[in-house]
Amino acid sequence: MGVPAVEVQQVSKHFRLNSERHSSLKDRIIHPGRSTYSDLTALHDVDFTVGAGETVGIIGRNGSGKSTLLKCICGVLQPTSGRILVRGSLAALLELGAGFQIELSGRDNIYLNGSMLGLSRREVDRAFDAIVEFSELGQFIDTQVKFYSSGMYVRLGFAIAVNVDPDVLVIDEVLAVGDEQFQAKCLDRIRAFQEEGRTILFVSHNADQIRAICDRAVVLDGGLMLTDASPGEAVRVFRESLGGVPAADELGAPNRQERAVRNVEILGVDVVGGARVHTGDALHLRVGLRTKEPVAAGLVLEIHKLNGELLVRTDPDDARSRVEIPGGESVVTVDVDSFDVLDGAYQVNVGIVGPHGTAIYDWLECATSIEVTYEGRAAGTLAMVPTVAVEPRPWY
Repeated sequence: MGVPAVEVQQVSKHFRLNSERHSSLKDRIIHPGRSTYSDLTALHDVDFTVGAGETVGIIGRNGSGKSTLLKCICGVLQPTSGRILVRGSLAALLELGAGFQIELSGRDNIYLNGSMLGLSRREVDRAFDAIVEFSELGQFIDTQVKFYSSGMYVRLGFAIAVNVDPDVLVIDEVLAVGDEQFQAKCLDRIRAFQEEGRTILFVSHNADQIRAICDRAVVLDGGLMLTDASPGEAVRVFRESLGGVPAADELGAPNRQERAVRNVEILGVDVVGGARVHTGDALHLRVGLRTKEPVAAGLVLEIHKLNGELLVRTDPDDARSRVEIPGGESVVTVDVDSFDVLDGAYQVNVGIVGPHGTAIYDWLECATSIEVTYEGRAAGTLAMVPTVAVEPRPWY
């Protein structure tokens, strides 16, 4: 791997929270020295490296420590213990609006952020037009940013971060805000950065983006690093953490991967008749389950290309996906009348979830795979055979 671009070495971060706040000077005089505090561990001995040119995802539920970790990497916060090394220039897009002075215009904030990144005014001058063009904020660039929408904040922040020629790019949930067209534009720029061999740290709640973009991913939960693994394995561990399966019972054992007792356990998934099918064939899956007692749940079926791109995810709240699972072992059958995808290999993930997806009872990543063969000349992913007819009449 050579010399790492980013090293996170046994990093912990503790905060002291004031749990009793005196609201007036009188209270402070009457109760001197009585303020009480509680300690919060936001990160505990997080340790990983990022090689030059790697794209590493950081994934976890809200409050898991993702943003705290990024702020430590970017130098906004200092770790309580451990150390972080970053080699090369770093540009970051952290939480919404971070680094902007709301009373200044977009133009002034571009120069302010550039100076914070160590750029001279001449260097910002050279990048200015590209930043404005990418952000699509030309008519608003001299407006105070306090009047910007959340989408406009993201446009300007991302445009600055990707146009100052950084060696390391840090992105925190940027693709969760803004319209789909701009999100696609951001993804295209991220992929261009990857092709140029730049290093990227990418935080997202979106498992599909983690699969599609990242070389590997780090999973955080309650300040602990649960795993540093391939995107598919990391998503599996992340979903287990959402389902209430702890990877550790205490801070001193962050890597334990024992499964907790569940209401529902997926035993396995089979493709009936074998994993090789032809385009348009019926597809039949069997899902083995074990439960301690009867439970009402929804089944989620995901099919991905091998590059992580999501092909389809079923709706667990659709009446056709709801199941009443009896106690003990049972088999759920899934029937698709016509599997209309073109040739290729596809990965199947299966989950059992509670009402409205509020709880994940169990999730099996890479549950099985399907190999589809197609003998025609159509291209793409989906098979579409339209009926074509000619009618001799005027256009209008």
